[in-house]
Amino acid sequence: MGRGKSRRRGSIVLVVLVGALALAASVYGGSVIATPISSDPYMNPESQHRTQLEPDSFGYGNTVVATFQTGRFFNGGSSNIGWATTTNAGRTWTTGMLPGTTIYEGGPWARISDPAVAYDPLHDVWMISTLAIDANVSGAAVLTSRSTDGGLTWGQPVTTSTSSGSFYDKNWITCDTWPQSPHYGNCYQEWDDSTLYMSTSTDGGLTWGPKKTPGTTGIGGQPVVQPNGTVVVPYEGGAGIRAFRSTDGGNTWLSSVPVATVSSHGVAGNLRTSPLPSAEVAGDGKVYVAWQDCSFRSGCSSNDIVYSTSLDGVAWTAKARVPIDPTTSGVDHFIPGFAVDRSTSGNSTRLALGYYYYPVAACNSGTCQLTVGFTSSTDAGATWTAARKVAGPISLSWIASTNQGVMVGDYMSTSFAGGPLAFPIFAVAKAKTGTTFDERAYSARFDVTAPSVQQKVRARRDPVLYRRHTRPIEVEPPLPVP
Repeated sequence: MGRGKSRRRGSIVLVVLVGALALAASVYGGSVIATPISSDPYMNPESQHRTQLEPDSFGYGNTVVATFQTGRFFNGGSSNIGWATTTNAGRTWTTGMLPGTTIYEGGPWARISDPAVAYDPLHDVWMISTLAIDANVSGAAVLTSRSTDGGLTWGQPVTTSTSSGSFYDKNWITCDTWPQSPHYGNCYQEWDDSTLYMSTSTDGGLTWGPKKTPGTTGIGGQPVVQPNGTVVVPYEGGAGIRAFRSTDGGNTWLSSVPVATVSSHGVAGNLRTSPLPSAEVAGDGKVYVAWQDCSFRSGCSSNDIVYSTSLDGVAWTAKARVPIDPTTSGVDHFIPGFAVDRSTSGNSTRLALGYYYYPVAACNSGTCQLTVGFTSSTDAGATWTAARKVAGPISLSWIASTNQGVMVGDYMSTSFAGGPLAFPIFAVAKAKTGTTFDERAYSARFDVTAPSVQQKVRARRDPVLYRRHTRPIEVEPPLPVP
């Protein structure tokens, strides 16, 4: 693959001043202002210029680090991975591109994809895990980029694992942030190669141990760590959501258990979505895992965002729906970014949810109105605030095209920082200028403890109305490069 024309701006760090906008977004009863936090600088003709999508984020203290694909290729991957960091709870953001990754930024790889971010407080290191893609458009390695100055600059990537001619996909990363844990400071990466694999670092991501597996197949494993050091990894596998765990700091991984079956409504307009899990953990060790699901809708007519919880990673509650809209509304909800405030626990656990939705599920590629929404809870999901519109509507013709549909991401993200402040991170697009896109990474800020001008919605244990048979993922063909 030729380099094409690219602007060498990855090493340039830009500071985005968004204080007034972020403060406006934090007024819970007022208007929400979605703020762009980065933009695609690459102009190589092989990818779709000015596209950013599929964000992840992590919050710790007053810092949030977000990361996202930048310059999306139609048949997989992107020109590079962008990042944006706020160290003052959203008043300003610093943004740039990871160095030493792809040929567009001084690295060896043709493309890159699937960014995920974590923080190791023991070693004071921020990390971004990425999937390196070779010239054959195959997932060839899992990389780890490190920052030792609070997420403001990034070093050359460390190779976590290299594929031996197989197909790596859907990597994820987390660290043990609990000082009371016997494995405090351990970091864990997950990826799949038909089988799900894990690797552990004990030195702030400088080196990574051998890949290990619980012997299960699936996709989208998202590890979280409980305060006692147990690592729980929910993933999409078989006919639903499953989870496996390690109780010894990643030395061994136990067999998986079922979390819940999944019934997912096919999202209209050829938008790329799937019921990949979004997982978080509270201060009492309760693990929350959310996904899109149509079980509560008559005839599986549209999706809700649903979730299940567990205190040990083995026994899981029946799935419950987030009551964003009535089950008769016809609104379609998908691609959740679920957040839990780790400083809270029990019945006072704070939850936040960013998500995409169509106001009308029965639409097509020309009429669907892609919109970003937000809701939150301060009582562990007993009640939720009335849904807030954050951004949109977005025309599907404005977002990057892929060989699996038009794309804002297989996932989005929400993170807590600065106490009760929740930051959804998401992709927003505006109309193209000629053939040039305007799809960028955005954020907004919500104080989930501020009074709401609208009445809270009480969660109900609605009956499951529909369950569709789903073939086990083991017998389906491998997914293309993300």
